Amino acid sequence: MLKGKTALVTGSTSGIGLGIALALARQGAKLVLNGFGDTQGPLAQVQALGVQVDYHGADVSRPEQIEDMMKFAASRFGKVDILVNNAGIQHVAAVEDFPPERWDAVIAINLSSAFHATRLALPAMKAANWGRIINVASVHGLVGSVQKVAYISAKHGLVGMTKVVALETATTGVTCNAICPGWVLTPLVQQQVDARAAQQGCSIEEAKRQMLGEKEPSMQFTTPQELGELAVFFCSPAGNNVRGVAWNMDGGWAAQ
Repeated sequence: MLKGKTALVTGSTSGIGLGIALALARQGAKLVLNGFGDTQGPLAQVQALGVQVDYHGADVSRPEQIEDMMKFAASRFGKVDILVNNAGIQHVAAVEDFPPERWDAVIAINLSSAFHATRLALPAMKAANWGRIINVASVHGLVGSVQKVAYISAKHGLVGMTKVVALETATTGVTCNAICPGWVLTPLVQQQVDARAAQQGCSIEEAKRQMLGEKEPSMQFTTPQELGELAVFFCSPAGNNVRGVAWNMDGGWAAQ
């Protein structure tokens, strides 16, 4: 379905980003991966699906590196048809204890990076009259929780930005939507599980049950593969007039 299209997914060397990248690759899209940590494993996984793939190691907290990444993608594959703004970090602390430098970092990576990538991707998408911008927000873009002031502020901002971009592209073949997952067992969430287990003196499995029981009625984690299939839907003809939604995959979290 996506043969001939190029997708750029930020934060795609693991977790949700890699799940989305692989789902798009299965539909034939060429990929530009981005992120830290192991790169050879993710590149090999995409290559095994028979599509072209490359990697750019931009630090998306730095606008000039985002600009270099977008230029790289265009020079490598022509243009970015599908932009998935997924990169994110987390820091947990009460508002009065929240380090200002951590606030700045979370906002830069979780929100500002999406703005910079989007503004750079839009001209070519509009010229082609086709494009998909998918912002990976969070259920925390829809509801609040304690001790996550920067993350929740960024994700609420990302949902708002999604609506603005959708409205500004409403008469074109470009769409912009947000995915709002609940708990997904990514390395970021696994760190929270491990910390809870250590704090409570319980097993990892019990920590998972506690975490899910507090928020997610389904009592199950959403998977990166499921999120990837939602991204594919947004890119399909069925998604042509889906514009500006914040689509939660949260096991009923926001329904409570």
